[in-house]
Amino acid sequence: MVFQDRAFLTGLFEAAVGAAEPDQILSAYLPKLPKGRTVVVGAGKGAAQLAAAFEHLWTGPLSGVVVTRYGNVCPTRFIRVLEASHPVPDEAGLEATKALFDAVKGLGPDDLVVALICGGGSALLPCPPLGMTLADEAELNRILLASGAPISVMNSIRKQVSGIKGGRLAAAAAPARVVSLVVSDVPFDDPAQVASGPTVPDMGTREEARRLVKTWKLRFPEKIQTWLDGEEGQAPLATDRVFSGNIARVIASAHLSLEAAAETARQAGIHPVILSDAIEGEARDVGKIHAALVREIVLRDRPFQKPVVLLSGGETTVTIRGQGRGGRNTEFLLAFALAAEGLPFVALAADTDGIDGSEDNAGAFADGGSMARLREKGVSPVDLLMENDAYSAFEALGDLFVPGPTGTNVNDFRAILIR
Repeated sequence: MVFQDRAFLTGLFEAAVGAAEPDQILSAYLPKLPKGRTVVVGAGKGAAQLAAAFEHLWTGPLSGVVVTRYGNVCPTRFIRVLEASHPVPDEAGLEATKALFDAVKGLGPDDLVVALICGGGSALLPCPPLGMTLADEAELNRILLASGAPISVMNSIRKQVSGIKGGRLAAAAAPARVVSLVVSDVPFDDPAQVASGPTVPDMGTREEARRLVKTWKLRFPEKIQTWLDGEEGQAPLATDRVFSGNIARVIASAHLSLEAAAETARQAGIHPVILSDAIEGEARDVGKIHAALVREIVLRDRPFQKPVVLLSGGETTVTIRGQGRGGRNTEFLLAFALAAEGLPFVALAADTDGIDGSEDNAGAFADGGSMARLREKGVSPVDLLMENDAYSAFEALGDLFVPGPTGTNVNDFRAILIR
């Protein structure tokens, strides 16, 4: 039965990913052909797949360049696909950023820039401001990722320490019109937050970034902190006239993907409940909360009656305390499985881009007996959780979920089946 239940959960994951596949979603959002040139730029883990789909659907001439994570490429005819490092930026990312700026240079008011933006672009488009180096930006990224701060906080700070984020690429394309087609991997689907908004500005200020640094007690090297304390190179605001006429459309999101998974569950005769598509917080804490809900359902048939599958998404975070391996989905699942040990559930937690953190898995499976089996192998699940080593826990069990890169990214996917 566990094997069949895992197949069911895998089908829900595939339905969620399928709802965000570029070939399925782009056609409804294509802009009109311009009088002048069409230039495509883009960044993110699914940027190559978006570029290939756009080429297939576009009826006019086009050129352009997009950047994606190493190993996420696919064939394109007219749009150049570059690869760079994620989650820590590298020299290839610097070259990719330069290539995007070169692509939009010298455009006129009759030209159109189509920006294909999805999650992962923040790391793939490093552009340290004047006086800083790639190493400085990489250190900024490392500190933010280890802080446990939500993605909105991280992006607000990133935008103030960059030459491309916060709408700066769109500003460089003016007076050409920019249409941003965004696959959202952020809670509440604000297009300015995805990939730190290279083509979509917001109203964030340097002062707000400084306040967030204090609130989250972030400690940066002197060079970074000095930059944040100054006023030079602030991100442009959305009210800037340089952005007039530009539009941004969210073409796929966790909300739509969870709805697709829910419909697949209904067709299989299992009642689905979508808890939320925008859950944030520490991954292990979110895991404990999900476990408490499962316990209430198992013991008291409330607030939902069995059988039921609980679906949720969003973007949890991990405050790094140890030296282990694993991303936020595997850490969620380890904490959840510990708190729900012995209960009759089967669960899958995975990142919809196919990669959880920096390992080769999207996530993992667990059930009520997972932790007991781990102890039988002489491994302490509590010790692994404290060391941020959820990957090793599920690797030892043979329960890692490894679908490979999916070509899209609508963030976390969690499905918990209770019969």
